[in-house]
Amino acid sequence: MPAPEANATGRMSKFKNASKPEDARRRRNEGFVELRKVRKDDQLLKRRNISADDEPLSPLGDHAMLNQIGPTIEDIIIGMSSKDETIQLQSTQACRKMLSREKNPPIDNMIQKGIVPRCVEFLTHHHNPALQFEAAWALTNVASGTSEQTNVVINHGAIPYLTALLKSPSPNVAEQAVWALGNIAGDGHVARDLVLANKALPLLLDLIKPDTQVTIARNIVWTLSNLCRNKNPPPDFEKVKACLPVLNRLLGYADKDILADACWALSYLTDGTDNKIQAVVDCGVVPNLVALLSSTKVTVLTPALRAVGNIVTGTDVQTDAIIAAGGLRHLVGLLQHERLNIVKEAAWTISNITAGNVDQIQQVIEAGLLPPLLHVLQSGDFKSQKEAAWAVTNLTSGGSVQQLAQLVQLGALDPLCALLDAKDWKTVLVVLDGLTNILTAAQKMGEVERVAVMIEEVGGLDKLENLQHHVNEQVYQKAMAMIETYFSDGEGEETTIAPTTSDGQLEFKTTDTNPEGGFQF
Repeated sequence: MPAPEANATGRMSKFKNASKPEDARRRRNEGFVELRKVRKDDQLLKRRNISADDEPLSPLGDHAMLNQIGPTIEDIIIGMSSKDETIQLQSTQACRKMLSREKNPPIDNMIQKGIVPRCVEFLTHHHNPALQFEAAWALTNVASGTSEQTNVVINHGAIPYLTALLKSPSPNVAEQAVWALGNIAGDGHVARDLVLANKALPLLLDLIKPDTQVTIARNIVWTLSNLCRNKNPPPDFEKVKACLPVLNRLLGYADKDILADACWALSYLTDGTDNKIQAVVDCGVVPNLVALLSSTKVTVLTPALRAVGNIVTGTDVQTDAIIAAGGLRHLVGLLQHERLNIVKEAAWTISNITAGNVDQIQQVIEAGLLPPLLHVLQSGDFKSQKEAAWAVTNLTSGGSVQQLAQLVQLGALDPLCALLDAKDWKTVLVVLDGLTNILTAAQKMGEVERVAVMIEEVGGLDKLENLQHHVNEQVYQKAMAMIETYFSDGEGEETTIAPTTSDGQLEFKTTDTNPEGGFQF
């Protein structure tokens, strides 16, 4: 795996084990924008509470509207300013309904007319839960909009009052406060940290009980996931780690929305340092998380796979926890999934396992992962091929000679050489390192000529010669050195090239091979 690549792409800005000078395990950096797109499609960061046209005026009290035609915004503002609590409630309810309509709610107009501070004030009317409910609903929908709109709610001091309403004796009021805080936390790391600073998290966790209605639990878990998300900077782990035992219990629920958001929360909490990953592993989620890799619901499978993939960017022991829970057998099927993004994520996950030790690589081989991985390398979409190339090259960096021989026996040279034509020079460098590692192993066993011929037969030498004219300096220098070392007529040039991984990483255990058979194919 190319060391100069680390600074160029950010893929290796965090390494797996401190004991290795440069590790091949790759945490999620450049892929995060793509994750955000997936997240937007599957589980929205903000949600408007849209009311049906024919619903009762309030689940807490049915009152007549201000007039039968429907009030104007001006009518609503006047009514909300009234000292008569009945008119206040009717007007706030009308305000909420206007903000809850499906198309083009007049959020900015309502803000300009001053409804936000009035709604925040109504949150404190503990003797009137119906009014609190309507005000919280209106604020929920203001906070569902742009960052500017959400900030109006924050700047008028809504967060502490909404947090206090999590303890409301009225389930409707508490649930609406959960929803509003979820929208605020979903706006970004600043808003998220304000909600955490107001100590909303322990109160949210207290609301999840065995008898909690599923609809309420969905909103709570979604809000929890928003309190865990955002990476730059991440939330204070000391504050959010209290979620872990609850998230572990939630993985036992049958509801797909609860499962999805619990998995998203875990995917955010595992996207970080080894100590964060260890805290997640220690809470016992791994068996349930791995079991969800068999989910037929893509909305659940996507974040479950992401969380598993993040865990295997950790230490060898953390990776072993996923392997011990049966993660490898699930990955066989996921490499053949109909969704391209799932295939790509599965290949990325495997690339972080093949970056491990010889025993872990052996378990990848014994699980039958190499044939479907090589099929992705040959026939997948380019993003998946790129991850498969990393997986194969990482195996060649840390595997034994015999493991590399098995890789060659299964036909890895053909799809590797095919990717030498890739337009993405970073991927070409990864492939060049993989081929170099294979040739180095073959050289140790006196089989370098046979492997060189195999590479030539699948068109690899022609492509290497073309790469000598590549615009990228690293690519053409590496290609030129490979040709001089392994494909020239001269002998004894073994030391002119080495993979760009660290010195300690390329360890071929020749004791693992059959000394009589050598590098057999």
